Amino acid sequence: MDIESFVLDVVDVVDETADARSISLAVPAGAEEKFAYRPGQFLTVAVPSDLTGVAARCYSLSSSPHDGGPLTVTVKRTAEGYASNWLCDNVEVGGTLRVLPPSGIFSPASLDRDLLLFAGGSGVTPIMSIVRTVLAEGTGRVVLLYANRDERSVIFAEELTRLSAEHPDRLHVIHWLESVQGLPTAEQIRAFASAYLQRDAFVCGPAPFMKMVTGVLKELEFPRERRHQEKFISLGGNPFGDVEELRRAEDEIEAAESEDPADAEPELAGPVKLEVELDGETHTFDDWDPKETMLDFLEGKGIKAPFSCREGECSACAIRLIEGEVRMAHNDVLDDDDLADGIRLGCQAHPTTDTVKASYS
Repeated sequence: MDIESFVLDVVDVVDETADARSISLAVPAGAEEKFAYRPGQFLTVAVPSDLTGVAARCYSLSSSPHDGGPLTVTVKRTAEGYASNWLCDNVEVGGTLRVLPPSGIFSPASLDRDLLLFAGGSGVTPIMSIVRTVLAEGTGRVVLLYANRDERSVIFAEELTRLSAEHPDRLHVIHWLESVQGLPTAEQIRAFASAYLQRDAFVCGPAPFMKMVTGVLKELEFPRERRHQEKFISLGGNPFGDVEELRRAEDEIEAAESEDPADAEPELAGPVKLEVELDGETHTFDDWDPKETMLDFLEGKGIKAPFSCREGECSACAIRLIEGEVRMAHNDVLDDDDLADGIRLGCQAHPTTDTVKASYS
């Protein structure tokens, strides 16, 4: 099934730091429902590429859905990042960007829960969306530890100062500057987080930062349902189709022809019972064909399950297994800890047991 993409007008561009800028996009008339989003979600953006026609990249929304303002993504330039450099160098007010609707599960279950947030560098982008929304619409208290190289690298510095002053009893921001304090250690993070053991924790930033913080949270016995980690990698496929569609199809045919049937997992003979929780509702079916992915099956039932790349290269479609098991045809984003925690990718999931229960929360 093809993914519907949209061309959005660029209505504002703001330089946040020397190497980061926020790009605001207007939602086309009639597409408002498609672009309704939760704080912490992301857009998949099509960036022109001479090599592949389109480079697809995921960028978190830093805006809040509460105020009805434009969609805003914040992009930090990286030395080897083709897409980030193109966006920072070429996007101007009056231009357009082609995007997929918002997706992702890095979002609080309740805006009234107390939160413990960790951000490193540009990882503050979805964290900022969460902070803005919780303060505007919820009652939760927020503590944010925000790590950067130095003071000049702090994205949203002025707004974080303003929000802290306006909500002194609900927002506490701790800036960690490598130029002043050095890199944070596990011992320092542990001492800090120990005061907030009952909160829901969200972590986003460079991979070493996320690994260290998540490891500490596990040691402190934060349960998996209160520990959230955002992950992005460069999408190798092209969810926008276009020039890559034929190439992917040819690759899939070649792979299928070269696969040794003895290596393939045996498929179940009959339909599977699926029970899935999504957005507070439980859906139960007893006719899941094992040849279909969970995502394809749910879409066929009219369920708007989250997804983005459909290639197993992002975490937008992530589910948590409650009962049963699935195999994934492809996985480039979940690590061993994720798999041990029961996390799977719905867009790649085929059942290997007669009953599967899963949750998108």
